[in-house]
Amino acid sequence: MMHLFRTKVGRLRLIGFLEGVSLLVLTGIAMPMKYAADNPSMVKIMGPIHGFFFVTFVINALSVGIEYKWKFTDITWKVLLACIIPFGTFYIDYRILRKME
Repeated sequence: MMHLFRTKVGRLRLIGFLEGVSLLVLTGIAMPMKYAADNPSMVKIMGPIHGFFFVTFVINALSVGIEYKWKFTDITWKVLLACIIPFGTFYIDYRILRKME
């Protein structure tokens, strides 16, 4: 896991993983607790955490795209789209990002 911190792509992969996991926890655990059990406490915790990882992923994706000279129409838009689709960051990590390291 420590090897992910060595490159910008590695950090983007790690942030993407954390963003994906936080989305799964938010939608799979926190939201059902809020609506089924009338307990919004976990949404109040996970919402900002997921928001932080989401924004961090977008900023880092743009930064990596610029540094690595990604062509927007080939790579950048796919990576950015991935963070708004459930499981998208896992898919984009498998299909694109891990091959760049």
